[in-house]
Amino acid sequence: MTAVGEPRSFARRLLWPLLKLTVSVVLMAILFSRIEAGRLWAMARTAAPSWLAAALVLYFLMIIASAWRWGLLLQAQGIVFRFRTLMSSFLVATFFNNFLPSNIGGDVVRIADTAPAAGSKTLATTVVLVDRGIGLLGLVLLAAAGGTTVPRLVNAGGIEAPGLLWGGFILAFVLSASVLLVPQVLPWLLQPVRIVAPQWVDERLGRFAAALVRFSKAPATLLGCFVAAAAVQAVLVGFYLAIARSMAIPIGFSELAVIVPVSFLVQMIPVSVNGFGVREASFGFYFSRLGLPLESALLVSFVGAGMIMLVSISGGILYLLRGQPTDEVPASTALNGSA
Repeated sequence: MTAVGEPRSFARRLLWPLLKLTVSVVLMAILFSRIEAGRLWAMARTAAPSWLAAALVLYFLMIIASAWRWGLLLQAQGIVFRFRTLMSSFLVATFFNNFLPSNIGGDVVRIADTAPAAGSKTLATTVVLVDRGIGLLGLVLLAAAGGTTVPRLVNAGGIEAPGLLWGGFILAFVLSASVLLVPQVLPWLLQPVRIVAPQWVDERLGRFAAALVRFSKAPATLLGCFVAAAAVQAVLVGFYLAIARSMAIPIGFSELAVIVPVSFLVQMIPVSVNGFGVREASFGFYFSRLGLPLESALLVSFVGAGMIMLVSISGGILYLLRGQPTDEVPASTALNGSA
């Protein structure tokens, strides 16, 4: 019976990755069928190395700001790390995000690297989830601001998309603030999962609630992290702007402030391999609305993805060179426990 069940289980695990790969391949095939290869290559050959170098610098600045923001959230929980340790861990996480078929592998790395100092996997996970949530808020804020500046990119069918983006941002902000102001609410809402293993779930919900309480006592830290998240997204837009400038593609910061965040939001839907195909289709859709050729959209997207993967290789090297998972500074208020 086990021998029969194992192949079926393996087939089910393989089915979803194959479907995602199919979506990516089909979208890429459609996009490439609509471009002129010669024109694409001619545009690529014009890329100015100085602008590409500027793009690399901007991406490294984004990683530095992201690691710093993560460190602030850890400090709010009484967990102190050397900045170079956080940078190393974040680069390794970036490598796993870009070279694994999903974008959560990096989060697993960050959790594993900080859990020993936190004394709790639940606490380390909570910090990463809050970091992710704040980053998402910054992403939606930038998209809403960009949509207000360039409404023709997002208005469709008479629906005021900038208003929807602002509404989504305000709703997400209010819900996040509510969870922090009344941290007991979310664990209470998650009580139905106690049916599986009440004692195990109660322990983790308790640690989760305690972490939220500590965050609620550090509003300045949370505000600083939110400002940093918005700045990170702005730098990411600058990264793509530098790539566009390298090939003299006539597109501005305001337009990319819509295109880049929206494309990243779309990539969060797990229907493709690391966003390939979906990201390029998003760029192509918006570039066409600006009257720009599809070739320019694909180049900006491909060059951006290639440079991100190039940077993330440094994380793979750091991972191979690791002696110990971390070299953290002991935290005076770290929680005890290992779960």
